Amino acid sequence: MDRNEIAERLTGVLVSELGLEQDKIKDEAHFEEDLDVDSLGVVELLMALEDEFDVKIPDEEAESIVTVGQAIDLVQGKLGG
Repeated sequence: MDRNEIAERLTGVLVSELGLEQDKIKDEAHFEEDLDVDSLGVVELLMALEDEFDVKIPDEEAESIVTVGQAIDLVQGKLGG
């Protein structure tokens, strides 16, 4: 799965699970500052990503995720990309 496909699916999760506006979701967008996603929302997002992509994201890795691009890169790494 390439990065663009991961980004599209991640965007879909952000829109459906967290109710975010699709046009605000960019690689450089910070979850808390730019998208107004609190720490609980980030946890919910990571759980949704685990389900969506069938990957496991350990807490220590999850703590380093602050932007949409970092989340995409993490999933891509988990999928062997």
